[in-house]
Amino acid sequence: MRGARGWARVNPVDRADMPTAGGTDPIIRYLRAEELEALYRAVPDDDLGPTERALYMTGAMGGLRLGELLGISWQDIDWSAGVIRVRRSFTRGAWSTPKSRTSARAVPLADRLAGELERHYQRSAFGHDDDLVFAHPLLGTVLDGSKLRRRFLAALEHAEVRRVRLHDLRHSYGTAMAGAGTPMRALMEFMGHATMQTTMIYADYSPDPSGGVEHANRAFGARGSPRGSNLSETEVTSEHPKPL
Repeated sequence: MRGARGWARVNPVDRADMPTAGGTDPIIRYLRAEELEALYRAVPDDDLGPTERALYMTGAMGGLRLGELLGISWQDIDWSAGVIRVRRSFTRGAWSTPKSRTSARAVPLADRLAGELERHYQRSAFGHDDDLVFAHPLLGTVLDGSKLRRRFLAALEHAEVRRVRLHDLRHSYGTAMAGAGTPMRALMEFMGHATMQTTMIYADYSPDPSGGVEHANRAFGARGSPRGSNLSETEVTSEHPKPL
């Protein structure tokens, strides 16, 4: 409703529902181990392929954000300490320091990933300390993020696995590390989260410390029959048990 001057007398958004707290989708998209293997095999055998394969593996086994992947140089790979040091990021065409104090971190370097990065180093034409790990193989420049995302989706389609975002390689890391029993505090540091609340989205993928499966089997039996019942297995499974 408007006044004489055409001004609104009522705020039209007053009746709009407020957004819920958090606003984070509780469903995490990620690739399982077998899907990741299929993705690695599906990377095209062209100039960019080997670099992309190493980048995908570093995203899935190191949990780095895309900007962080594009920003790491060879001096950030600490072979002797077994870590990748995250110190800068390339996002929206510009260099920046990590977005929070906790984003600057050292990520454990798994043996398999170390081997892949060593092979990538040996075949790269840009191996100086300040050269980018995932540089364009012909130019030595930063990879085009948009083109990288398109090629990633094409590789997923070729691998015949579910469609996820390139960023979801980071979720693949989080769920895998949680599933391996990594403490949430340590996972928070490895992933560079600012708060524990963000890390806790992976808590459901951790091994059950309460022994829930063991308790469930004890309560209900391995075959689904109540352990507490006095009925024998024959009586429980008979089609028409004798009436009392």
